[in-house]
Amino acid sequence: MSKDAVHTAPAAAPAQTATSPADAGDAGYSKDLKHRHVNMIAIGGAIGTGLFLGAGGRLHTAGPALALAYLVCGVFAFFVVRALGELVLYRPSSGSFVSYAREFLGEKGAYVAGWMYFLNWSTTGIADITAIALYTHYWSLFTPVPQWLLALIALAVVLAVNLISVKIFGEMEFWFAIVKVATLVAFMLVGIFLLATQHDVGGTTPGMSVITDHGGVLPHGVMPVVLVMQGVIFAYAALELVGVAAGETAEPEKIVPRAVNSIMWRVGLFYVGSVVLLALLLPGSVYSADESPFVTVLSKIGVDGAGDVMNLVVLTAAMSSLNSGLYSTGRILRSMATAGSAPRFTARMNRSQVPYGGILLTCAVCVLGVGLNYLVPGQAFEIVLNVASLGIISTWVIIMVCHLVFVRRARAGQVTRPHFRLFGSPVTEIATIAFLLACLGMMGNDPEVGRKTLLLIPVIALALVVGWFGVRRRVTRTENEELTDLTR
Repeated sequence: MSKDAVHTAPAAAPAQTATSPADAGDAGYSKDLKHRHVNMIAIGGAIGTGLFLGAGGRLHTAGPALALAYLVCGVFAFFVVRALGELVLYRPSSGSFVSYAREFLGEKGAYVAGWMYFLNWSTTGIADITAIALYTHYWSLFTPVPQWLLALIALAVVLAVNLISVKIFGEMEFWFAIVKVATLVAFMLVGIFLLATQHDVGGTTPGMSVITDHGGVLPHGVMPVVLVMQGVIFAYAALELVGVAAGETAEPEKIVPRAVNSIMWRVGLFYVGSVVLLALLLPGSVYSADESPFVTVLSKIGVDGAGDVMNLVVLTAAMSSLNSGLYSTGRILRSMATAGSAPRFTARMNRSQVPYGGILLTCAVCVLGVGLNYLVPGQAFEIVLNVASLGIISTWVIIMVCHLVFVRRARAGQVTRPHFRLFGSPVTEIATIAFLLACLGMMGNDPEVGRKTLLLIPVIALALVVGWFGVRRRVTRTENEELTDLTR
C-alpha cells in the first residue's frame, strides 16, 4: 500500500484499504480526460503504424491470408483488453497493469512488467519515428533530407507537445483518431466503389481474380502467415492505453466498458476489412514494406493528389502513436519510481501535472533510434518492430497472469469482481497466454530478424536481474516506510 493511500483512507475502513491498495504513483494527476478522449484513444490505439505502414510488407510476404492473421490476433487482443478493463474497474490507476502486477504478483512482478513495457514503447517510438521519416520521403521535396534527421525532428516536435498537459494530449489524440477513422472509412468506400465498378487499378481489374490468379489466399504457403503473427500483434500494441488513460478520467466505471466493448468491431471493420479490400484491389506482390499499402492503391487509380493526401494521414497516425507512447511510459515509470524500481527523476511532474521525467527517459532511448536510422535506414523499422514485440507480448502475458490471480482471490472472497468481466476464466487467460508464447516461438523460424531477436531474450533477462539487484534495497526501503506509516 502507498503512503498516499494510508493518509487518505478513513480509519473506519481497514478492510477496504487492505483489499484495494492505491498506488502512490496515482497522486498528483488531473482528471481532465473525458469520455470522448478515452473512447478515441481506444480507437487510435487500434489504428496505427502497424496497419498503415506494416500491412504493406506483410501483404507482400503472406498474401490475402493476412486478414485471417489480423482476425485471430485481434480476438486475443480483445481478451487482453477485456481483462485489463475488469482490473481497471476494480481499481483505476495511471500505473495500470504495473500497479496490478504490484498487488497480485509483488514488486518483482511490477518491476518486470514496467521495464518490459518501457522496452516495448521505447522501441515502438523508434519504429514510429522511422515510419515518419519514410512517409516524409514520399514527397520529393524531402528526399534529399537524411532519414535520421527527419526522425530527430519528429521526436522533438512530439516531445514538446506531450509535455504541455494531459488535456492537450487528450485533444490531440481525439483529433488524430478522428482523422485516422475518417480516412480509413473514406478509403474503404473508395475501395468498395472500385471493386463494385471493376475500375482499373494500376493495370489490374479488382475482384476475386486478383487473389485466384496470383497464388490464392496462401500464395507462399502457411509459414509466411505464421511468421508475420508477431508483427500483427505489434499492430495492436497500443490497445492497453485504455487502462493507463482511465487513471486520469473522473468516471472510469462508465467510460472504460464502452471503450473496451467497441474494440472488437473496430478490429473487424478497420483491420480485417481493410486488408481484405487491399487484397482484392492489387496482388500482394505489388505492395511494399517501404510504402503504405493505402498510398500504393490510391497512387494507382489516377486521382491527382490521392497518394499525397493519404500519405499525410498516415504520417499523422505515426505521430499519434509516438505521442501515445510517450504519454503511457511517463505514467508507468512514475508508478515504478514511487515504489523504488525506477530512477527517482522519472517520478517528477511539471506544473501541468505531466510526469516529464519518464517521458524524457523514453525520448532518450528514441534518440538511439535516430542513430539506427543513420546506420541501417533500410532495416530500422523491421528490427525495432521485432524487439517491440518482445515487450508487448510479455506485457500482455503479465496482464493475463494478474487477472488469473485476481479471479482466484475473488473466488476466495478476498476481492470483489466488478460487473464488467472477462468471460470464460481461467480458460480464456490460459489460451491467450499460450497463443502469445507460441507467437514468440514463431519468431525462431525467421532467420533474418526473428531468430536474432530471440537471442536478445537472455540478454534482456540478465539486464532485468542485474537491475533488480540494483534497486531492491530502495524497493524494500520504500515498502518499510509505507508499513511504518500504516502502523502510526
